This record gives sequence, C-alpha cells and structure tokens, in this order.
Amino acid sequence: MVVGAVRVHLRLPGNGTLKDKRRVVRGLLDRARHRFNVAAAEVDDQDRRDRAVLALVCVSGDAVHVDRMMTALVNWIDAQVPGQVVHVEREFR
Repeated sequence: MVVGAVRVHLRLPGNGTLKDKRRVVRGLLDRARHRFNVAAAEVDDQDRRDRAVLALVCVSGDAVHVDRMMTALVNWIDAQVPGQVVHVEREFR
C-alpha cells in the first residue's frame, strides 16, 4: 500500500470575508474529491481570508499511480486558481 499526500499553499486575493474564502475553498475541495477520488481538507490558515493550505491524500497499491495522481491533482489546482499556488509539499509512504 502506498499513501501519497500533498499540501498545497494557496494565495487567495480578492476575498472580502472569510465566508467568501470558504466558498472558494469548499468548491475547490469538493471538485477535487469528485474528480480525483481523494481525501481533501483545508488544514491551515483557516482564519486568514487571503491564504489557504489544502491537504489531499491518495491511497493505492502502485507508487507510480500515486505519483501521477498527485502530479495531476496539483496541476489541476493550479489551473483552477491560476498563479495562486505558492508552495507544494509532497510525501509518499
């Protein structure tokens, strides 16, 4: 069993309130869960309206599959919020 986890740090300018930010983040996480069949949550900076840290996890029996899935997921997030991905951390076990 291989577990791949990725933390994506996002910059989210233009949100006037935390409610606006949560609407953007919730939509992004819901679409990621549906499209990639991953576990996803906002894990840090919940009290900042201009930043978000998302954690996404994939489990598979094949390390190559997990690596490809995580790469596709990060690329997809970058396409959803162009130019707003600040930092990406990957971990495989």
